This record gives sequence, structure tokens and C-alpha cells, in this order.
Amino acid sequence: MLPDEQLLEAAERFGTPLYVYDAREIDAALARVRAAFGDARVFYAMKANSNFAVLRRLRAAGVGFEAVSPGELARARFLGCSGDEVIVNGPAKTPQEYALGGEIGATFVVDREEEVERVPAGARVLVRVNPALDVSTHDHLATGAPVSKFGVRLDRVAATVAAARARGLHLRGLHVHIGSAIRDASDFLAAFERLAGLASTVGELEVLDVGGGWGVDADLAGIARAAREAQAAFGARELWVEPGRYLVATSGTLLTRVVGTKETGRRFVLVDAGMTELLRPMLYGATHPVRPLWAGADAGLFDLAGPACESGDLLARDVPLPEPAVGAVLAVGQAGAYGAVMSSTYLSRSRPAEALWDGEWRLVRRRERPEDVWRAELDAETVTA
Repeated sequence: MLPDEQLLEAAERFGTPLYVYDAREIDAALARVRAAFGDARVFYAMKANSNFAVLRRLRAAGVGFEAVSPGELARARFLGCSGDEVIVNGPAKTPQEYALGGEIGATFVVDREEEVERVPAGARVLVRVNPALDVSTHDHLATGAPVSKFGVRLDRVAATVAAARARGLHLRGLHVHIGSAIRDASDFLAAFERLAGLASTVGELEVLDVGGGWGVDADLAGIARAAREAQAAFGARELWVEPGRYLVATSGTLLTRVVGTKETGRRFVLVDAGMTELLRPMLYGATHPVRPLWAGADAGLFDLAGPACESGDLLARDVPLPEPAVGAVLAVGQAGAYGAVMSSTYLSRSRPAEALWDGEWRLVRRRERPEDVWRAELDAETVTA
């Protein structure tokens, strides 16, 4: 996290709630991935943070993109991405995604057997495998579990591969992604072992894509060794990885101001950011480090409560703080992933601004105005009038 003085400067300059990103943290995370995985191709999972400032920085560093919506594909196209720079993923792709992906020349991840007939003719494809593993993360973040909606069952992978080849698609290889924020390296090792078990029936591959989902403190070197062993089992020429949260989580901080305090059965600090700015605590029970940007003796434990009329609108519980004063600023860390991109206009709240530090502050997304929130409704009235 950036020093207090820089964070306070940003809060004063751009207002709160505010997302700030440290570009150096993004660079450092990418360097760690490349140190562990060597010459593996890196595709950034755009869903973690799709701000153009982040995307441009990663693309300039030679990173490709994984897109899972028409909007993300449109962002990739706007940046001039094509061919091997883009992977199209997702369990329920629309005709728009097939058309956009085909226009770009992207590689499609086939998520179910019948999708073989839906991807554009002659497209490059990977078949996504569901390894049927229960892993050490929140249920909402587990994508390779036996009951997950993602991927082709192990016993149907060979048939799906054969169908892709029979249709004349360019089968590049297999894909596996077991979830997000996974700390236990043994989960990845187990998934790669099950994947490698398909080598005898699937045959030699061009690409093995082992996804991402690594916790910010994961053993990348150990995960990379296991991935290389699986790659060798297929004789695959290329190894691909798809980090999202790992690359941007620690770069981001949500800044929020104290608007008051309150005591009922618990002690609350009321702040100007909440579930509409950072949904992860309510959605996943996620915990984020919180740092007060003011000095003072410890005044006890407080819950950080947002402004929404929802009991679950809490950013954190039992945070030790000095006595809070109205206007004081709090920094909520590890918020660079699934923070701003999941913010909403619930309660007609304006989504926050975003700023990037790269030796100096730069505004990379202005704060929405109230009229931005309702503009599409007025546009619709004009269209139907």
C-alpha cells in the first residue's frame, strides 16, 4: 500500500470514495509470475479490473487478455488486440461474443460439448476441463468443483476433443481453472494431475492453459513446477496462464472518509463507501486489511459500516482504530481486484473515481455524476417517444 501522505493527497485531490492503484505493484506482480512460469504466455483475466489504464500497462508489457463478456471483448478490440492476444471464455457465450471473438481472431474456450457446434467455423479452441475438485476457497469462487457450472466433465473430454477435430476446428489444447483466491498449492497440484491423466486419450497438444486463481501469497514456484509436469505429459509446446486478481489486487486501495460513529450492541464507524463501492465483503465474506490514515491511541474495535440501508453493508468487522473523527480517511487494502469493476449504482449512487500512481497521480476514471446514472433511462424515453 502507498504511504499515508500519498493516499491523503489523492483523497484531497479527487475526493472519496476513491480507488487508487500503484502501477509499481502491478509491475512487481507480473515480474513474479514471469519469474515462476518462465516463458509461459500470460493472459490477464480482465474481469478483475478492466480499467483502460491497467489494460494498456499490461498490454505494453506483452500480456494478452482473457475476456468473458461482450463488453470485455469490445475493450480488447478498442485497444487493437487481435489473434493470440485474446482468449474468449465463459459458460454461456452469446452470438455477440462469438461474432466479436471471430472478428478479433481470438481463441475460444469450449465450456461444454454442444459449444463445439457454436464457435465460428475454423476457430482456434481450447477445451475447458472440470477436474471435479473441492478446493480451499469460498463456494462462490470455486469453478472446478463437481457441482460447478464450468467446464467439461473428465469422462467427456475425449469425446469433446474428437468432436472439435471432426468439425475442423483448430484444437489448440486443454484449459483448466479451479477458482479464485486459492492459497493451498496442493489444490492446483491435484487439478494438474487429473488433467495429465487425460494425456493417453487426448494425445499431443499445442497448448496447455492452467488458468490462474492463485492467492496473493501462493507458492508460484511450486504451482509452476506442477504445471510444467502436466505440460510435459501432453508434449505441449506452450504453457498459458491466466492471472487476474494476483496481478492487481495488492495494487489497489479504496479510500473512504468517516462521516460519523455510532454505538448499539456494537461500535460502528460510519463511512462514505460501502457495498456499492466494494461488494466482496458482503458477497464472499472477503476480508481486506484496513489502515487508518490518522494517528492516536488505540480506542478499541470498530465495524466499518457503509451508507446503504442494508444490514450486510459492512466493509470490515472488529478493526482496531484510534478514536475516529469526522472527515478522517481510512484505507482499505488489496482492493485492486473485483473492487471498482463490481461497484454498482444501487440506491442511485454514483460509482467512484479511480486514480493511478506512477510517480505522480493521474485520474483514470472520473467520478460518475447523478445524471450519468440515469442517462440511459432518458435516452430510452427519447428513442420510444
